[in-house]
Amino acid sequence: MKKLVITGMGAVTPVGTGVKNYIDGLMAGKTGIDYITTADTEDLPVKFAGEVRDFNPKDFMPRKLSGEMDRFMQMAYAAAQEAITDCGGIDDPYRTGITVGTALNGIRTITETERKYLSSEFKKVAPRFLPKSLGNICASQIAIANNIHGPSMTLNTACASGGDAITLAAAFINGGMADMVTVVGAESGIEPILIQSLVSAQALSMRNDNPAAACRPFDRDRDGFVFGEGAGALVIESEEHALARGAEIKAVLAGCGNNTDAYHPVTPRPDGEGEILCMKQAIEMAGIRPEDIGYINAHGTATVKGDVCETEAVRKVFGQAADRLPISSTKGATGHMMGAGGVTEVIACINAIRQGVAPATLNLENRDPECNLNYLAENTVTENLNYAMSNAFGFGGQNSSIIVGKYL
Repeated sequence: MKKLVITGMGAVTPVGTGVKNYIDGLMAGKTGIDYITTADTEDLPVKFAGEVRDFNPKDFMPRKLSGEMDRFMQMAYAAAQEAITDCGGIDDPYRTGITVGTALNGIRTITETERKYLSSEFKKVAPRFLPKSLGNICASQIAIANNIHGPSMTLNTACASGGDAITLAAAFINGGMADMVTVVGAESGIEPILIQSLVSAQALSMRNDNPAAACRPFDRDRDGFVFGEGAGALVIESEEHALARGAEIKAVLAGCGNNTDAYHPVTPRPDGEGEILCMKQAIEMAGIRPEDIGYINAHGTATVKGDVCETEAVRKVFGQAADRLPISSTKGATGHMMGAGGVTEVIACINAIRQGVAPATLNLENRDPECNLNYLAENTVTENLNYAMSNAFGFGGQNSSIIVGKYL
């Protein structure tokens, strides 16, 4: 297997657009969760989410192009352009690939179009409806803009989509299909129909009186996750290729894990078997020991069952080292960005190993006795932070673990 490295990063998140603003927001304890402005919430039992508020698509692309894309595609496009610029550009378009992870595709376009169609006297649908709805058109638009001719695939593995897009990129490079791959995770699903459904499933936080404190990973008083939106992007390439073109290497993509619970469509296995094996797989691929991991960015959605299950899984993988291992969930700041989170949370891990500081978990005030690991309530300077792990565990039992390492 080739040594894989990360040379470019891009981000569009509720706490900031652009990697610097995203990281600065996280480290400053900024929250991106507030009352919804992009949808009518009058009839909704939940009126808040992690919206991206400082993003204007026309700042990143021509007006005509922005009109041809769903909002998740617009944010993906912006994040990808930042990552490609950051890596120094593409040298061989026929040896460059692209992978995209998204759970909800163009659901915003679908629901908006249906609302207009049902309320209109003239039953017409715009010709761009289908390409704005399809998930793979996101990758297509990025490829067109950057002349990318290599392998292109779009993954839909729920909350694990972004992490799985990273794993697929690694497979492309190790399989000889590409020398470098742009990886994107993107999501925009703050829509009434989804909110109503998740409220019925008792999955969302109901703290309408205090949105900023609503997402409480591993806290005793957590009551569900908070919807978020955004996009993240990475450029991954072989070390040989990166050095040959003089690229700045940000981190090593050390290990990837992926598996399936085969248990329930929406509930994680109570024994955490899938999550345990997924983390072990990533550690084995990285060729390191569990105790070499210096920080975990947990899936940590603030659901009652999910946080306990992940806690037990981490303890079974890391043993006694789990009591000292710094762990946090950045979803307290961004909300659950689903496909986007699998990439933006890896970016948080890359920053942690480069700066030696692990980010805090917002709103962790009353620790749940069942979540009894070293969950960080404030930014923490960590010695020997050479490797960090990002977990993403999704509906359908889709599990993803990504390990990044310091480039030495």
